[in-house]
Amino acid sequence: MIDNSQLKNMANAIRFLSADAINKSNSGHPGMPLGMADVATVLFGEYIKLNPNAPKWFDRDRFVLSAGHGSMLMYSLLYLMGYKDITLEDIKNFRQFGAKTAGHPEYGHLDGIDMTTGPLGQGISSAVGMALAERMINSKFGDGLCKHYTYVIAGDGCLMEGISEEAASLAGHLGLNKLIVFWDNNNITIDGTVDKASSTNQLLRFEAMGWNTIKIDGHNYDEIRSAITKAQNSSKPTLISCKTTIGYGAPTKCGTSKCHGSPLGEDETLAMRKALNWEYAPFEIPLEILNSWRQTQNRNLIGYNTWVQNAAENPEFRDYVANKLPQGWDNKLNKLKETSVLEQTKVATRKASEMCLKAIVPNIPEIVGGSADLAASNLTFVDGLKTVTKDDYNANNVMYGIREHAMGAIMNGMALHGGAIPYGGTFFVFSDYLRPSMRLAALMGIRVIYVLTHDSIGVGEDGPTHQPIEHLASYRAMPNILTFRPCDVVETAECWQIALTEEKRPSILTLSRQNLPMLRTSTEKNMTLKGAYVISPAKAKRMATIIATGSEVFVAVEAQKKLLEKNIDIAVVSMPCMELFEEQSLNYQLEVLGTAPVISVEAASTFGWNRYAQKTIGIDTFGASAPASKLYEYFGLTPEHIAKEVESMVK
Repeated sequence: MIDNSQLKNMANAIRFLSADAINKSNSGHPGMPLGMADVATVLFGEYIKLNPNAPKWFDRDRFVLSAGHGSMLMYSLLYLMGYKDITLEDIKNFRQFGAKTAGHPEYGHLDGIDMTTGPLGQGISSAVGMALAERMINSKFGDGLCKHYTYVIAGDGCLMEGISEEAASLAGHLGLNKLIVFWDNNNITIDGTVDKASSTNQLLRFEAMGWNTIKIDGHNYDEIRSAITKAQNSSKPTLISCKTTIGYGAPTKCGTSKCHGSPLGEDETLAMRKALNWEYAPFEIPLEILNSWRQTQNRNLIGYNTWVQNAAENPEFRDYVANKLPQGWDNKLNKLKETSVLEQTKVATRKASEMCLKAIVPNIPEIVGGSADLAASNLTFVDGLKTVTKDDYNANNVMYGIREHAMGAIMNGMALHGGAIPYGGTFFVFSDYLRPSMRLAALMGIRVIYVLTHDSIGVGEDGPTHQPIEHLASYRAMPNILTFRPCDVVETAECWQIALTEEKRPSILTLSRQNLPMLRTSTEKNMTLKGAYVISPAKAKRMATIIATGSEVFVAVEAQKKLLEKNIDIAVVSMPCMELFEEQSLNYQLEVLGTAPVISVEAASTFGWNRYAQKTIGIDTFGASAPASKLYEYFGLTPEHIAKEVESMVK
């Protein structure tokens, strides 16, 4: 235990590094780092399990700064503890172009950052996924290899965002007792005091969701210690309400929204130096205080060395947490492709995905399935999956309930934690609820797979509320995410193969409700890897090209047949993944698209297709409630209409 007077000096080191960096950049949020410095000092100084010399130690505690605007708290801690990839110069370059110390913590910029945070609610919700992954891996390999906590610092904004309600509810339901959240209860948001917008009793709310709750003075070291100890020994996840003063120490701005999102300024910071008896220049940390911080993690060295020995003796564990696919994992998937071509299998691509999962799940130990209460429609639950409960974490399927927001964030948390390759299902139109988490997955570059079914007006009678129109275009506009729309069983299997081998970006599988015929005739190469390819070539000289995706590829092939009857010889291109096609060489792209007129066909918004096509056939309004066949006819997505449009182009 560190002497309280020394803890005060260590906390003040956080405060002044944060205030100085924010002043220098003339941008940032000093209030939270100043207010939560005492809590962070006790947590990192006396409790958290880390090793700055082995920052990716698998059994380290995870820490998520859900209130990511307070990023200087994180950067100060990493520097003070002695992480090798952050220097005082990095602190001084806070929020500058190219700096590791970005405005909000970014995963991959610094070793000690366990996830990208900033969009409020995402951090605390993803932390649920981390805590869940820890319990699942612990159930398989035991305490000697995986037993650690997930700590979170969250603010009022994190608790107000709806996503945190969904995630916290599931955390309580699953009894994730290794999850400990520190709520920076300072009663301030950007626009003023919290009571102007909320009168929720957060402690009662979390208790109702199955959490343990503790209320403390966030500036009292003994109360902070007591709360952490109680939380570590709880049978439930814990919310610790830390009553703090935002901007603690700043004489005229503390306790107000004035220090939430604006630098303190030189005069206020100078006054704070006097108020807290900090007699040091900007960015100066006395050696005694710095040494106190650098020694805090020495208490974990014995545990670290023991863990290294345990891991060395368990190659199965090492392979598992490395998330490397086992050799031969897709042998059965390749066999499925061959059989489907031979038998001319005609199924919806959601059913094709289920067939793929039956071949995948038994062969990838780390895979974790799930659905937002739509497994029976998404067809995401297959033999080999077992559902997690609070009494049995030795499982690989999560029943998320009707919580799409939380599902997206929790999958991110599991992927970031390691030892899990998550996929989750819902209807494509409801991916709007997943979108912020999907964007973060793309930004962080992590392997998360979204199984999004009922991908078009083919949904039929459920009507426009359930018929995605703009979604494909919007995800194709999102950087670093692959959007797949396969046309048959073979393409679906190819999409799964790519999604599972893509370690640095997430993947979306958009899948049909309606049955689609087998179009592929060969499985020798994964053609989806190229993003697009000629699936049905012209008989002689190509007079036009139709590009289509998913369920419309078959419609395009039927139009090709009708055109040939009129001596119009065209080629049909399947483009299951526009992003992968964009990554191919210009020569390949020109070879696929040809030099003849191009027309695109997709049961979705035409936005974006004009980069390839001179004419676009699609849907630029919302859908309607009717049988799928009637809708395809109404929107002109029939072989007859497409053939007529191509004929007019050629002539």
